[in-house]
Amino acid sequence: MVIIVGLGNPDAKYNGTYHNVGFETVDILAERLKTTVDKKKFKALVGEGFLNGEKVLLVKPQTYMNLSGESVVLVKEKYKDARIIVVVDDIDLPRGNIRYREHGSAGTHNGLRSIVSHIGQDFERVKIGVGRDISLDLADYVLSKYDKDIFAPILQSAADAVCERI
Repeated sequence: MVIIVGLGNPDAKYNGTYHNVGFETVDILAERLKTTVDKKKFKALVGEGFLNGEKVLLVKPQTYMNLSGESVVLVKEKYKDARIIVVVDDIDLPRGNIRYREHGSAGTHNGLRSIVSHIGQDFERVKIGVGRDISLDLADYVLSKYDKDIFAPILQSAADAVCERI
């Protein structure tokens, strides 16, 4: 089994922000798997499907970004031997770049820090480069809206990167 966790913030006002590209990638994966991510479980919204013959659990924590680990640890306790892939925004990557990491540190990302504090570093990451506007405060930037025309293909590429790992 593979658990795919998209990071984001649960309130609708955060839809379309850089910090929610993980959620939006999971939504794309749900469409591809012909499932929905709407069951409330593990302090998250979840959905199930199959990809390349592998059972997949799609997870969107509903704990806010900086508490994402509270949700992920509950999923990990239930599915102890499952692989976990976390999809997350990354301000240190140029906009549009996608990077896969088998493991590593949390860096400056509070969602990843929360997950690492709850389950350690042993999970995979698909990082979506969102760049950074240095004229804005970091929090203001990651919570700002992105241009949907620019990011639609980037999110599709991120979903492709996840699928390649299954």
